[in-house]
Amino acid sequence: MNLPKYILVLLVVMMLIFLNPLSTMNFVASVSSEIDEYYPEEREALLKLRDSLSSNSDLHGNWTGPPCINNSSRWAGIACSNWHVVHIVLQGIQLAGSLPPCAFLHNITFLSKLSLRNNTLSGPLPNLTNLVYLEYVVLSYNRFWGSIPLEYIELPNLRVLELQKNYLDGHIPPFDQPTLRAFNVSYNHLEGPIPQTAVLQKFPKSSYDHNSNLCGSPLEASCPPPPPVVIAPSPSPLSPNIIPPKKKNNLQAWSFALIVAAAALVLFLVIFVSLCYSRKVHRKQAAKEEQQPDGTGWAQTKMPHLESLGDPEKRVELDFFDKEMPAAFDLDDLLRASAQVLGKGKLGTTYKVTLESGPVVVVKRLKNMNELSKKEFTQQMQLLGNMRHENLVQILSFYYSKEEKLVISKFESSGGTLFELLHENRGVGRVPLDWATRLSIIKEIAKGLTFLHQSLPSHKVPHANLKSSNVLVIQRNSQTYHLKLTDFGFLPLVPSQKYTEDLAIGKSPEFAQGKKLSQKADVYCFGIILLEVITGRIPGEISPGNDETMDDLSDWVRMVVNNDWSTDILDVEILAAKEDHDEMLKLTKIALDCTDLTPEKRPKMIQVLTRIEEID
Repeated sequence: MNLPKYILVLLVVMMLIFLNPLSTMNFVASVSSEIDEYYPEEREALLKLRDSLSSNSDLHGNWTGPPCINNSSRWAGIACSNWHVVHIVLQGIQLAGSLPPCAFLHNITFLSKLSLRNNTLSGPLPNLTNLVYLEYVVLSYNRFWGSIPLEYIELPNLRVLELQKNYLDGHIPPFDQPTLRAFNVSYNHLEGPIPQTAVLQKFPKSSYDHNSNLCGSPLEASCPPPPPVVIAPSPSPLSPNIIPPKKKNNLQAWSFALIVAAAALVLFLVIFVSLCYSRKVHRKQAAKEEQQPDGTGWAQTKMPHLESLGDPEKRVELDFFDKEMPAAFDLDDLLRASAQVLGKGKLGTTYKVTLESGPVVVVKRLKNMNELSKKEFTQQMQLLGNMRHENLVQILSFYYSKEEKLVISKFESSGGTLFELLHENRGVGRVPLDWATRLSIIKEIAKGLTFLHQSLPSHKVPHANLKSSNVLVIQRNSQTYHLKLTDFGFLPLVPSQKYTEDLAIGKSPEFAQGKKLSQKADVYCFGIILLEVITGRIPGEISPGNDETMDDLSDWVRMVVNNDWSTDILDVEILAAKEDHDEMLKLTKIALDCTDLTPEKRPKMIQVLTRIEEID
């Protein structure tokens, strides 16, 4: 006889009640308590956390049912006491995304430990207001940005606060809780004086290291003196209604004089600003015009402060890397030639130099390299000068002296840089950059960078300064471009880590965390360029929809995508090309792989190039 399952269950329950009614009622009560006695507002807060993040752990599969059953929990990373959640510990499980924007933890009122260490979380730090039982806050080794919330100083039982190795900025709040015994905010972007509270002063220098703009004890960097305080004169005890007539007239005269002086000052400032703006516009226009050799403006400018290098009695020959090319000019020819400033960067100033004999070259005048020996500089220049690739600017020659170092490159009649192509002249009249062109641009950059990695295997970061403003764009027709990488291979010449942070690799997570640099730092920079091409957004600009600045474009893309493909990240110029969205998705996935927080998880450039060519 086949009975339905619910009939069988009912028969079993009836039999249990008949045989042992007391035990059966206890069993039913315990099951009921598991379902009804947990605190639903705590569960709701945890579900908000789960749903806003992604991880390599199956939190969606594990965090089901009640979070607490008496003093235990079946939920991964959750600990309970008396049916309340007291610990949230989710360390090193590759949590990604931003925490919920609301104060979602407020309802977990008995929380005493919050640890999200060693993940890839971004966005502002969580709001911890009114969590009076909180003792441990460990949010280190993530990508949190913004300031440290002031309300953290109001946590009365705080014992441990670890915020190191994030992207935090602003000032350190004046923590003074006597319970605080561990504190670390190193490897961030904090600034200003360290508060002189008794609690903060007891922690060592290592708790504050690698915040370039922090000052004060226990750091060695002293803070600048505060501006002098101007004390206003005390007001007269006489009320305005009983000021003597003579004093009142004097007061009116002074007021009138002050008004006249203020008006004159405003008029002067308006005229001054107008003149400055006019000169700036004039210079921009003059820089763009093609000048005749006997013209005026930039064409008559000499490379500044270099005339002293030329010795009229001695001809200084330059070594050319291309032995088949005759030495068409020497140092003296360069010094006599007209020069136009193309740009000023962290490595130095770049000039377009038109020689009297006709040829045009690019001269980069390097700075902050006076400690380099001639042997070091010459060896690196010979290594770079002998490389040939269609996507690299060709280095022709160089000049070394103790005070000056020049790098002479082939002039490319370009249409500007990739940065200018992507971001300038947006609006009416701009010719949109279609997806096929963008994909071609990306492939050429990948080819050039892959060649560098294969040609300079001994260099820890072969390019080290890859960004859109260091990619020259040579326009062949309205929608065909050829690209060349510039400013590559200079990392071995950079004198110290202080100057390394000025290069593009200074934005990489491993540099911010003080880790060893490798070729994967170049891969990270390439991934940022990919996202720049896909989104049309400038890294470091204000994020759309709020007033927060994200130095890392990948943070914003991850926040928007959040494991679910969204066209919200696409540049408006390619949004309508729906037939190409699949390719855009694949390239976005490559870009996010390239910008992974962990360098070891990023692909090699040869693998990146292969994946891009498969898309193409």
